[in-house]
Amino acid sequence: MKKVLLNLALCLFAISAWAQNSISGKVLDANTGEPLIGASVWTEKQGRGAVSDENGNFTITKLKDGEIQLRVSYVGFETLQKSLIVPLAGELRLQLNPTDLLSEEFIVSATRASATTPTTFQTIDKAELAERNLGQDIPILLNFTPSVVTNSDAGAGIGYTSMSIRGSDQSRINVTVNGIPMNDAESHGVFYVNMPDFASSVDNIQIQRGVGTSTNGAATFGASLNIQTDTRKDEPYAEVSNSAGSFNSWKHTIKAGTGLLNNRFAVDARLSKITSDGYVDRAFSDLKSFFVSGGYYGENHVVKLNIFSGQEQTYQAWYGLPESKLEDDRTFNYYTYDNETDNYQQDHYQLIYTGKIGSNWKTNAALHYTYGRGYYEQYREDDDFASYGLPDVAIGGETFSSTDIIRRRWLDNDFFGGIASVNYISDDGKWDVILGGGVNRYDGDHFGEIIWARIAGETNIRDRYYDNNAVKDDRNIYLKATHEISPGLNLFGDLQVRGINYTFFGVNDDQRIVDGNETYTFFNPKFGLSYEQSNGQVWYASVAVANREPKRSDFTDNPITEIPRPERLNNIEAGVRAQKGRFNYNANFYYMGYKDQLILTGQINDVGAYIRENVANSYRAGIELSGNYQVSKAFTVGGNLTLSQNKIKEFTEYVDDYSTEEFQQEAFTYENTDIAFSPNTIASAIVEYKPIDNLSLNWMSKYVGKQYLDNSANDSRSLDSFFTNDFRVSYQVQPRFFKSLELNLMVNNIFNELYEPNGYTFSYFVPGESQKELVTENYYYPMAGTNFMLGLNLKF
Repeated sequence: MKKVLLNLALCLFAISAWAQNSISGKVLDANTGEPLIGASVWTEKQGRGAVSDENGNFTITKLKDGEIQLRVSYVGFETLQKSLIVPLAGELRLQLNPTDLLSEEFIVSATRASATTPTTFQTIDKAELAERNLGQDIPILLNFTPSVVTNSDAGAGIGYTSMSIRGSDQSRINVTVNGIPMNDAESHGVFYVNMPDFASSVDNIQIQRGVGTSTNGAATFGASLNIQTDTRKDEPYAEVSNSAGSFNSWKHTIKAGTGLLNNRFAVDARLSKITSDGYVDRAFSDLKSFFVSGGYYGENHVVKLNIFSGQEQTYQAWYGLPESKLEDDRTFNYYTYDNETDNYQQDHYQLIYTGKIGSNWKTNAALHYTYGRGYYEQYREDDDFASYGLPDVAIGGETFSSTDIIRRRWLDNDFFGGIASVNYISDDGKWDVILGGGVNRYDGDHFGEIIWARIAGETNIRDRYYDNNAVKDDRNIYLKATHEISPGLNLFGDLQVRGINYTFFGVNDDQRIVDGNETYTFFNPKFGLSYEQSNGQVWYASVAVANREPKRSDFTDNPITEIPRPERLNNIEAGVRAQKGRFNYNANFYYMGYKDQLILTGQINDVGAYIRENVANSYRAGIELSGNYQVSKAFTVGGNLTLSQNKIKEFTEYVDDYSTEEFQQEAFTYENTDIAFSPNTIASAIVEYKPIDNLSLNWMSKYVGKQYLDNSANDSRSLDSFFTNDFRVSYQVQPRFFKSLELNLMVNNIFNELYEPNGYTFSYFVPGESQKELVTENYYYPMAGTNFMLGLNLKF
């Protein structure tokens, strides 16, 4: 690693020493005078270029004497072309005029928060995502945003990854792409492994913490991620990105676009492949994806067709690391069968329209279809025939009731529907009203196949030992309005009605018949106030309600007569945010009070599967602080801090008791305990240093406090706090024949911290010498020690 860093430093020094003439300047909006961040500035004949920074400034070096043709482009603005003679005296002021083409912004604005919306949010732009995008999944790229904790089954951020926000896991975080729901209709989760390298096709992500504004799909029960894919690029481009690093990890991405053809049409495409052996033994990932987008762009109308797909094969690391292996064998993987893999493909189709009607109205509508199919394969040693609904097998006078089996558990589903919204803004700007909603259907088949058995009996290959179907209809309509009561003072209201009908029938994987139909209607109101001061501060406060139906396992694992009740969340947010020159900050308080939150208690159903139960009262309350300060042209510091309390007022835990001849469970009642996987402290810090133009050095730190593996607040069932540090080097040059060449080195966990951000636990009683003894077994998902990724990105 020392040699790599030394050679990199020497290369950067040599490149910087070649400079000849240079030009510098600022790119501005001709109407407002505001700087344009990320504008492309390119010299046609000499093949040199730059991108404007956060202040609109740019510098192009190594230019030869003589005439140059300068081209400046920025999304939503007309391209500027200008002839110059080098060397120049002084700096340039380049002003771009807004284009008459309709912006794509409204595609996501109906489900987003704006500057005056009284809720807590943060928007991460494409440039910020690209800095870390060397192959790891979206949750890992968002690791340094407020209140976020991330984890990875394979330990290296590639493959199965997930995140929690304010302690709310992935199944409680609503995710939309261009306003279209992405959460699985049954499990409520989002599986980013099915969207490999999706970040390379993302323009920006807005994270709303808490209930936030009304959106489509699953209820927001802790946070939401509102993702907008790449927007129109007016100039043709091509991009090749390659990364390589620890654990034989590789990422290859090719992107290209036509730019604006005939001032109306554009096509963009991406092709990606990511592979990794993983930190955990055999936990490899083989991921492929593509993204294609074609659009028509008019003065008043935009029509886009997006098609994207992800295909994954990952070796399973779901079992976790037993506590006994934690000190001396952190890469241990319980699975040894060579094809113990997960295999899945998901194809997405989005047809999107947005339009402007007169000066007051905008509309947005989209049709979508997702087709997912795949299975995970498992080797099962000495499994009972009865578990598969099979009779015992008699051979040569001997009866066998179990055998070794290889099985595949399949999911084959279709998800389709439509969303729409219309936006009215009054002439005086005092009213901003949005009416929207969506209708979606999920149709999923669940079935299991036996593909091999050591003692087969009367079975045939691909015999299905369970088969069931589920259909879920989800409908919602919302009305949002912002009214300026007086200068700077805004009243916000948001009313949503959501209806669900869920039908399921067939034989479950535990051989039980699961037939049922459940219908829910939820009313989710939100109200708030915001006050924008002349100094740029925005003060806000809001109260919001969200209701949420149980997920699939709550229906299929519980006796049908004892379906859990829906959950309810009452959310209060209050805070202040500001952008003042070189300093921006956000400080907020939140209270999230749950009624009937569903948790694991150790209670089992009639076939021994653990089920979730409602607890009457629980809450999350905390303070979140975040900010960023540009100390000088070279130094920028930023960070965030969350301090919280996450409590269940009372619940009963059930512990299996094997100390007697007849199995039973013993009950324990707890009061005011911590909610599982909800650390009281989460903090991040980032320091950026730019010693020379185009060279950026970043130090990133992350602290996560102690977490409990269950809801008993028992120290013997917990995850230790951890503190990690990452280091990133980014360098960009504009060599001849390229728009830019970017070199990125990311060293993760530079001090080799041994930590586990996720795991699970279970306890049981066994006979003891004098009395029964409690045994607790903990399992962990360890993260990799020091590791790196090195990336090279060429833009044409």
